[in-house]
Amino acid sequence: MESLVFWKIMKANGGGAPTGKIGEAITSTFGSFDQFKTKFEEAGMKRFGSGWAWLNVNKDGKMEISSTPNQDNPLMDVSDLKGTPVMGVDVWEHAYYLKYQNRRAEYLAAYWNLIDWDAVNANFALALK
Repeated sequence: MESLVFWKIMKANGGGAPTGKIGEAITSTFGSFDQFKTKFEEAGMKRFGSGWAWLNVNKDGKMEISSTPNQDNPLMDVSDLKGTPVMGVDVWEHAYYLKYQNRRAEYLAAYWNLIDWDAVNANFALALK
């Protein structure tokens, strides 16, 4: 599940500001795209060891940022914040070590250049159903 969300929402020459409904929801929930990016990157940086940072839609239809250890995800009972993931970033060291070594913050900053907002919008629409 994690890799499907991770790979599906990336594309060459992606990035930029979020568009469509996801852009509106990010601004409404987090105040701005920059504030969202800061909180999302914090979730990835605070995850000790291997895991994921997520943007989820909870059971009330609200957006939340969460982090899970190892292979866990927000759909699992063990997750602190349960919800349907609409985007996620892999913060396992294997995801970034060859290029970034132990510089996770640089990896997370570069991640924004790959986001396919059309794919994230599709995930968001499915999560709201």
